[in-house]
Amino acid sequence: MKTKLILAAILAAACCTQVSAQPFAKENIPEGSYSPVTNVNRNGYPRVLKDGSVMFRVNAPEAQKVQIDLCGTKYDMTRGEGGQWTTVTKPQVPGFHYYFLIVDGVSVADPASQTFYGCSRWSSAIEINEDGCDNFEVHDVPRGEVRTVYYYSNVDNSYRPLMIYTPAGYNESKQSYPVVYIQHGGGEDHRGWMEQGRTAQIMDNLIAASKAVPMIVVSANSNVRSRNGGFGGGYSWQGMQSFRSELIDNVIPFVEKNYRTKSDRAHRAMCGLSMGGGQSFYIGLRSPEVFANVGVFSTGMFGGIQGASNFDLEKEVPGMLSNTKSFNKNLDVFFISCGEQDPRISHTRNIVKKMQDAGIIVRFNSYPGDHEWQVWRKSLQEFAQYLFK
Repeated sequence: MKTKLILAAILAAACCTQVSAQPFAKENIPEGSYSPVTNVNRNGYPRVLKDGSVMFRVNAPEAQKVQIDLCGTKYDMTRGEGGQWTTVTKPQVPGFHYYFLIVDGVSVADPASQTFYGCSRWSSAIEINEDGCDNFEVHDVPRGEVRTVYYYSNVDNSYRPLMIYTPAGYNESKQSYPVVYIQHGGGEDHRGWMEQGRTAQIMDNLIAASKAVPMIVVSANSNVRSRNGGFGGGYSWQGMQSFRSELIDNVIPFVEKNYRTKSDRAHRAMCGLSMGGGQSFYIGLRSPEVFANVGVFSTGMFGGIQGASNFDLEKEVPGMLSNTKSFNKNLDVFFISCGEQDPRISHTRNIVKKMQDAGIIVRFNSYPGDHEWQVWRKSLQEFAQYLFK
């Protein structure tokens, strides 16, 4: 019986109006609302209302209870005639937000939404527009390409994917390019920066406007199995060793063998968000022979997450405080960012001040937003403009 109930719930979730039926009548569309780019049906639901709240409408006639889980907040939906369920959320901040349908207790992706790998599973998402962020959109400019390729990992003993952005003109030219190795956050993978992060759009627009030099961007899956089983990670130098080996011994050699790259430290950069920010901090800063440019976006290792406290800069990066002159000499660009509503922000500001008071040359910026993709898109957009000049 339990199996039948679960199956019924999943089937009910699959009956969202946007997939199985005609678009809602025009008169039912709230005035002034818009369909986010993340929708499958641009005439359907969910709809973003004038105040930034979101109206969801789902057909699930056999369901007993339907909810929307938006960024961890659950909203009960109200059943209407014919089994049509609706709810309106509180106003949302601009940016990219994961969400799920919960149908009779079963959490599933919404067939009305495009799907993205986030929260360690396939997820629905909704994009809330923000004024002044046109550089994250496709423009009428020369456009590069994003390809998925596979390399053999001697750490994981398997073929693993990379997503690689090459700038406009790469295929026709014979020149070599600098490379940015960009890392995703926890619960995401190599697709994050290219799909949720809009890396290609950001880079195309910056390069066309001569605000960034043409460069290759490589997004690897950092969910690498550690040598003693399980997945490597953790905010410590030791916890970074599996991915450090993966990146330096496998990914970089593959990229430099198969792409026209400028293969010296001055023309390599490493950056990342959240978990990837921690990886960039440890691996980038403690590998000056490999990277001369490091970007750390919204990391939690300075504080603001469970288990993070009393971060010792000198212990984690020997020489950072005791030999600041040498540390600065090893870096062309060192950049840190965080969202202004992110619980990590005060800890990040404090550690940046400590660095600057010690004489470390570090650029810092914060942007409106929490721990989410709009902040990270802005971080990449700024970081890229400093590089390789």
